[in-house]
Amino acid sequence: MRCKALLRHAFLWMLGLFVGLSPLAYAEAVSPQEQIQIHASRATSSLMLLRGEGFQKAHQQRLEADLTALAGAMQSLPQGSAELTSAHQALVTQLRNGVSYGPGDDNVPWRFPEDLSRALRDFLSAARALPAGEQPSELAAKIEYLSVQYLSRSYLGTFEIAREQPDTYLGQDERLLLPAIDNELNALDEKADPQVTRLQTRWSYLRTALADMNSQSNTLASVSGRPFAPITVDRHARSLTTQWMAMF
Repeated sequence: MRCKALLRHAFLWMLGLFVGLSPLAYAEAVSPQEQIQIHASRATSSLMLLRGEGFQKAHQQRLEADLTALAGAMQSLPQGSAELTSAHQALVTQLRNGVSYGPGDDNVPWRFPEDLSRALRDFLSAARALPAGEQPSELAAKIEYLSVQYLSRSYLGTFEIAREQPDTYLGQDERLLLPAIDNELNALDEKADPQVTRLQTRWSYLRTALADMNSQSNTLASVSGRPFAPITVDRHARSLTTQWMAMF
């Protein structure tokens, strides 16, 4: 009887511990498949900052660090594909081309923004085609992709999303991605994990800027009429996704 009582006590203790866990405590970690998507979008944002802010050394160093992180994440994939390898090479080529043109727009081919966005979309699409386990949230990848769209409107012009994939984040802009991210973050239990509050606070600030992007317009003007703030958006997007990945 004493043994049964002890077993029952242990079972109830473990059950209570499990119930008290934050959803993040047993959520699936950011997969290698999503990590390469995040690093690819980050590298693209770094190139846009480099070109848009006058080829500052800090931005060039960050681009190199992002390319190194992307290469490392590619090597860590449990399973790759020939299509992904080719898409990676094509993306790196476009990013290197963006540096080789130098400051200013005089030497930049008029189709470069289109070629760059296509290279990123092709890479992200090939990454998402890899075999995956449980359906990933892709929250961090979505935020970094939105950041790319925002920086592109700020520095290069419109960003061409993958309109042939309207059911994936690659074919969506802030009009669909912001509500989707809202739903995922609002579902987290801030009482169970204090980090969730900080995450939601940062997202609230970033969301306001992204909602002002005005993707449905070709005028390259924000909804509010205020100037774009690419440096601020980039910083908050990267901080938020870094925090998200560290929470697993």
